[in-house]
Amino acid sequence: KGFSCTVESSVGRTDTDKDAKMTGDNGQRSDHTQQQTILTRASPLTDSSAPSRRAKSVYTPLEQQVIQLKQKHKDALLAVECGYKYRFFGDDAEIAAKELNIVCHLDHNFMTCSIPTHRLFVHVRRLVSHGHKVGVVKQTETSAIKASGANRNALFTRELTALYTKSTLVGEGILQIRYHQKGSDSYREENTKKTTNIGTMRLTLCFLTGDILLDCFPDGSSRSELETRVLKINPVEILVPSDLSEPTQRLLQSITNASAKADDRVRVERRDGAQFDFASAMNTVTKFYCHAQDQGSHSLSAVVSLDSPVICCLGPLIQYLQEFNLDRLLRSQRYSEGMTLSAATLRNLEILSNQTDGAVKGSLLWVLDHTRTPFGRRLMRKWVSQPLMDPRSICDRQDAVQETLESHSLTLNSIRSLLCHLPDLERGICSIYHKKSSTQEFYLICSSLSHLAVELEALLPAIQSQIRSVLLRRLLLDTPHLLAPAHNFLKVLNEKAAKSGNKSELFSDLSGFPALQERTEQIQTVLSAIRDHRKEIRLTLKAPALDYTTVSGQEFLIEVKNSLSSVVPSDWVKISSTKTVGRYHSPFLVDQYKKLQQLREQLHVDSQREWTGFLDQFGEQYHTMKRAISHLATVDCLFSLAEVAKQGDYCRPTVCENELQIWIRDGRHPSIDLLMGEQNQYVPNHTELQGDGRRTMIITGPNMGGKSSYIRQVALICVMAQVGSYVPASEARLGILDGIYTRMGASDNIYKGRSTFMEELAEASQIISHATERSLVILDELGRGTSTYDGMAIAYATLEYFIRDVKSLTLFVTHYPPLCELQWAYPQHVSTYQMAFLLNEPNTATDADELQPEFLTFLYQLTEGAVCRSYGLNVARLAHIPHTILRSAAHKARELETRVNDRSCTRSFYSSVLYVQFNGPDLREFHVAVEK
Repeated sequence: KGFSCTVESSVGRTDTDKDAKMTGDNGQRSDHTQQQTILTRASPLTDSSAPSRRAKSVYTPLEQQVIQLKQKHKDALLAVECGYKYRFFGDDAEIAAKELNIVCHLDHNFMTCSIPTHRLFVHVRRLVSHGHKVGVVKQTETSAIKASGANRNALFTRELTALYTKSTLVGEGILQIRYHQKGSDSYREENTKKTTNIGTMRLTLCFLTGDILLDCFPDGSSRSELETRVLKINPVEILVPSDLSEPTQRLLQSITNASAKADDRVRVERRDGAQFDFASAMNTVTKFYCHAQDQGSHSLSAVVSLDSPVICCLGPLIQYLQEFNLDRLLRSQRYSEGMTLSAATLRNLEILSNQTDGAVKGSLLWVLDHTRTPFGRRLMRKWVSQPLMDPRSICDRQDAVQETLESHSLTLNSIRSLLCHLPDLERGICSIYHKKSSTQEFYLICSSLSHLAVELEALLPAIQSQIRSVLLRRLLLDTPHLLAPAHNFLKVLNEKAAKSGNKSELFSDLSGFPALQERTEQIQTVLSAIRDHRKEIRLTLKAPALDYTTVSGQEFLIEVKNSLSSVVPSDWVKISSTKTVGRYHSPFLVDQYKKLQQLREQLHVDSQREWTGFLDQFGEQYHTMKRAISHLATVDCLFSLAEVAKQGDYCRPTVCENELQIWIRDGRHPSIDLLMGEQNQYVPNHTELQGDGRRTMIITGPNMGGKSSYIRQVALICVMAQVGSYVPASEARLGILDGIYTRMGASDNIYKGRSTFMEELAEASQIISHATERSLVILDELGRGTSTYDGMAIAYATLEYFIRDVKSLTLFVTHYPPLCELQWAYPQHVSTYQMAFLLNEPNTATDADELQPEFLTFLYQLTEGAVCRSYGLNVARLAHIPHTILRSAAHKARELETRVNDRSCTRSFYSSVLYVQFNGPDLREFHVAVEK
């Protein structure tokens, strides 16, 4: 590590790079004082006046070239093309060897390791998955062209041709990569007195859609809004300024450490904070969008009218993506809309992943996702994390699901079968749009698009006559027309050459490619001359049947038996030989073969240039193709929701546009119901909440009685309804909610420096700040993280605030019986419920040693009324707490209960007197008097 070397060329030394081999020295040190640099990835290259550890003459031209490249790209692992392999040097080699599990060794002055050329992207994927930035340095000259040039004895020129990180992994050979939802975030903070405005640009790249989501939002010190957006898009890379505030640093640390596996962690790219300044960012944005000529591009006026925090993010993101040649994606953006689901809600309701191991199984997404295409799966995730708020759009989806569910049309079955076994078209056209697609990938994507267009075109009459759903008709009728351009691109290609990756013979008709046609004709002229030369060779060797031989890639060899070597002209060049034969080139062949190699390599260069132009032409249809694939993804999601409705006893919910209510009959938890299967039926429950009536439910019951499952099922049914899905209930009428806010569970947050109670109250504070009268608020055991009286007081005051001031639909789970008194204070808006159970009383015992904890049978049925006890000893018994501890706890519980009951008798007497004294309808005034 930290090898010192010079960056100056050695005097009087010839720059050679034969087979990219570096010749070594004996390790002698230099006594000269020279400028030195450190070849390292972990720290920047630095200059020093200290004596160099090695004389400059011992560093080969390749080493000096690598050092110069490393100075320009200090934060990247450089894979340098050296002949038939790619090599890493210095610290880069040690890091790559560790991550790739390959051998690293000392070669001349630097540690080095290498990978085969054809395995480059396999190893690039592994490196970027562990959070590294990888630069690919390629030789920009070919051997044949170089041999004919003036610099034939100089070092091969090399340049950085590509950079890759987790969110920018686009290019040839990348098609097979699979990740979960990917993207990149960029954000900036603007500190104010009480809130922080954070502009966030959410970007899905390469193997995703290429969509840009712009969002600007106010946030508090807890960064809960930022955390919500990060959870929704699940980015693999976040772009931030170097001078972040402490709360944001803590959030990033918690995000990056969320996964124990290195390849699942979010990569954080820190940039100079000056790039995020408004003036600098606006300058970058203005220059970029002044040259935006793509179809579907945003105009400069539309972009500069964005909020200033968004501009401050957009500028650095443009600069960052320009390093990867991926900035074309930023030509179009859209704003996100939909129901608000906070980060806590996404976690607590297990909408995108379960809370046990973070997997998708057990989540709402797992229940709803029966899609058959990669792009359909990504769209379903968006639907689930961002439910609709427009009643018309919801009904359109429901109509499509209902028709798919009830129709016996063969047309829909045919369309469903077309979606099976499709490649990732969305990611494929994104790779083509960036002009980094391989010929194999292009042919696969283009042929799939063309096949879909033909099949859907044939189904158009049946679609028009059989399908009634407005949404399905529009999607299916538009798609064939949008996919039509794929036919023309497919006709130009030679299928065999495209599948083999041969760009020299890729185009079947060269009339549209005059440069390739001319070069091909030149090659054919040389080949004809070489073939005609055989007559002269046959006459010279007096061998009428002699033909050229190819050995180890060497072409046009004249093979002569050693016994006849005397007839070989003296000016012929011996290429190779065996014990029995010798192989030669005549002077004419030497000259023509050299010319042929140069023409072939020039044809390869021309073919690459024409191929890039061909991809650019396809890129002009990018937005059209993207729209068509979006239609197919929507159809896939609608078919998926129809599959969900077939799971049994699901109903189509009625969406109420004006009336806010949640009215559910026999509702069930979608995930638990599916996991339990048919043998263990989930116990259904009713729910009635009215925005202008009883809008608050206080739910009590014993531990393990099913309270949390019930409130989750209500929220999940609301989410499913606004996604456009059928719901697990016999009947449902639901109003449009603008957001669902939850506070559930008990856990601290070490990375944010919060205790359990602090985390609990911070979440409650966020809900108080954001909930409206059209929101659903779920508070599960608020106040349990502190002493009984403090916790009870906070829970009481908070619930009363939601009842009296916020007026949201509220589900409040509590173990504090006094909170049920709010039903008396607000009888029109509050109802009290309990989760039913059967209590099996232990045998009455006078001896304390024989006292046993109670035994409960849970019924999981919501009934009216309140429960004053939590029966925690029953849960302790279920958890297999030792019997001696249970017996002692039961005795202590009886003692405390007796003490409280004695005080309650005295309290009840005075309460009765006060009740007679006040004896009026104002029960709230009565309770105030009781407290006094």
